[in-house]
Amino acid sequence: MSSSPPSSVLSTSMRSDPCGLLRRADVGRTVHLGGWVHRSRDLGGLVFIDLRDRTGLVQLAFGPAWSPAAVQTLAAAVGVESVVLCEGEVVAREADRVNPDMGTGEVEVRVRSLTVVGPAVTPALPVARGRGDKMPAEELRLRHRYLDLRRPELQENLVLRHRLLQVTRRFLSDGGYLELETPILTKPTPEGARDYLVPSRVHPGEFYALPQSPQIYKQLFMCCGFDRYFQIARCFRDEDLRADRQPEFTQIDIEASFIGRQDIMTLAEGLIGSLWREAGHHDVPAQFERMTYADAMEGYGCDRPDLRYDLRLRDYSAVFAGLDFAVTTTAMANGARVRGLVVPGGAAWSRKQVDELEALAKGAGAGGLLRLRKADGEYDGPLAKFLTDEARAQFALEDGDLALFVAAADRISSPALDRVRQECARRLDLVDEQARRFLWVLDFPMFEQDPVTGALAAVHHPFTAPNPDDMAAFPDEPARWRALAYDVVLNGTELGGGSIRTSDPATQSRMFALLGIGDAEEQERRFGFLLEGLRAGAPPHGGIAFGFDRIAMLLSGAPSLRDVIAFPKTTAARSLYEGAPVEVPADDLQELHIAVRAAAREARS
Repeated sequence: MSSSPPSSVLSTSMRSDPCGLLRRADVGRTVHLGGWVHRSRDLGGLVFIDLRDRTGLVQLAFGPAWSPAAVQTLAAAVGVESVVLCEGEVVAREADRVNPDMGTGEVEVRVRSLTVVGPAVTPALPVARGRGDKMPAEELRLRHRYLDLRRPELQENLVLRHRLLQVTRRFLSDGGYLELETPILTKPTPEGARDYLVPSRVHPGEFYALPQSPQIYKQLFMCCGFDRYFQIARCFRDEDLRADRQPEFTQIDIEASFIGRQDIMTLAEGLIGSLWREAGHHDVPAQFERMTYADAMEGYGCDRPDLRYDLRLRDYSAVFAGLDFAVTTTAMANGARVRGLVVPGGAAWSRKQVDELEALAKGAGAGGLLRLRKADGEYDGPLAKFLTDEARAQFALEDGDLALFVAAADRISSPALDRVRQECARRLDLVDEQARRFLWVLDFPMFEQDPVTGALAAVHHPFTAPNPDDMAAFPDEPARWRALAYDVVLNGTELGGGSIRTSDPATQSRMFALLGIGDAEEQERRFGFLLEGLRAGAPPHGGIAFGFDRIAMLLSGAPSLRDVIAFPKTTAARSLYEGAPVEVPADDLQELHIAVRAAAREARS
C-alpha cells in the first residue's frame, strides 16, 4: 500500500503537487512545488536541484533557455536544506538521463521562478546520504533530531506507524470497541516497575503517578458497562532502558466483558494479522501455535521461545544419576537438575569458542557449562572418562555433535541455557530471517516464590485471575496455581500479553493478602477504588495490551525503538534535542514543596 495520499489531497494554494508523485503523465503541466533542497549540482550553464518533501524527490532543472538569469543565480547559491517554492513545467528526461532509482526519475521540472522561503544554515549532520556513507553517531542524530527526521528512512517509519494506528482503530471500532481515555495523572499502583511521580502544588507533600498502564481504569470501564474498550495509551515506567524499551511508550490497550481467554486470543490474532498485512506481510496464520509456560521453560529455557530453529533443551538428570561425576552428583543431591542441549556440528568449535558460550551461561548466573563432544567416533571433554556404555547410548550423540549442560536449579539453568541456545543458533546460521512463528504462551504461574523467604509475588500483576481448577485442587498451595494469563510471541519477541481478570472482590482481596497486603485498611488505601467498583457488580472480563512501538519497530525493520519514535530518549533516559530532564529553579521547587538534597546536586555536577 502506498504511504502517500493522492496529489489532490496534498495540493494547497502554494503547492499544486507533492514532489515525489510527479510522473511521465504530468509532462507538459505547469506545477508549483515546495520543499527542501536535498542536493544541488552546478554544471556551469545548468544547475540541478533535487527537491524533497515527504513523498520523495524530484529534479529541478535551471537553464538559460527557460530560467531567468536571477533565478539561475539564486539556484546556484541556495544552501542544502533550505526551503524553497518554485514554478515550472514538467518535461520528460532524455533517455540517457532517466534515473531508475527515483520514482520521478523519468521527468524533471524546468523552473521559471524560485523563492527561498526558509533559508537554512549549514546542517549539523547530512540529510542526503550516498550509498556506503557512514551514518553519524546516534547521539549526534538525537541531538539534531529535526534534521534526522528529514531522512526518508525515518519518515517512512513514522508514516508506517501512522498507518498501523489507523488500522488498529478501524479493526477495533468495527468490532464494537469504544476508544475511551483514562487519566494521565493518577495514583501510584504496583505494575512491576517504578512510577514516575508528579508533585501536587495544591496538596503539599502529595504526589500523582504517571500510569504504567491503564489497567485499573479499564477494569472500572467494565464495571461501568462499557463492555468493549480500547485505547492507544501512553504509558510511563521508570526502569532501566535497552534498545527495545523507553521510559514512555505507546501500547494498544484492550478490555472486554463476558469473554473468555479464547475470545481475546481470537481478537488478537485478527488484529495482528491486519497490522502485518498493512505492512505487506500476507502469510500470517489465522490461528497461532500454542504452548504452555511449563513446556516453554522446559524445552527452551524462556517464556518467549524462538521457534524458527530447534535445539531444544532436555533433562539429562537420569543419565547423570548413573555417573560418578562429583559436580553433577553434588548438584542433584541439593535438589538441582542437569539440563542441556545437543548442538549438531558443534564439535568442530575451538575451546575458545566454547569458552565464550560458557561466559554467556555464567553471565546468566550459572556456575559453569559442562561439555561433551563426539568427533571421529570418540568422546572428548571432562565428562568423557566418566561415561558408561549406558550413558553413551542415552546421550545418543552423532559424530560431530557437541553437548552442553548446566547443573543447577531451574531458575538458574533456564536463562543460562536460553542464552547458550540462542548463540549456538546464530553461529550455525539456523535462524530463518524470513520466517514468522507466532506463538501463544499459556498457563503462566500465578505467583513466583522468593527462594529465600518464600514470599509470593505476582508474575504478571495482582489483578490477574487464578485458574479456578488449581484453586480447588490446591487451596492451600497458591505457589502451584496457574494464572489465566497469555502472552503472544513472534520469533522470540513478546508482542503483548494479557489475562482474564479477577472480577470477584472477595477473591481479589485474597490475592492481595497472598501478596502481603493482608490488612483490610491497607487494601482500601491502595486499591479501594478498584474494590469499590468490583463490589458494585462486575462482569467477567479480561483483556490484552500490545507494545505498539515494538510492533512498529518489527514491521519497519528498524534496529531500535528509537527509529520509530519521533523524539525518543537515550539509554540514559535523556532527551538530547530539547535537553530534558533539567534542573528546576529553587522558587519553583519551593512552590511544589520540594527540596533537593545536596547529594543530588553533587551527583549532577
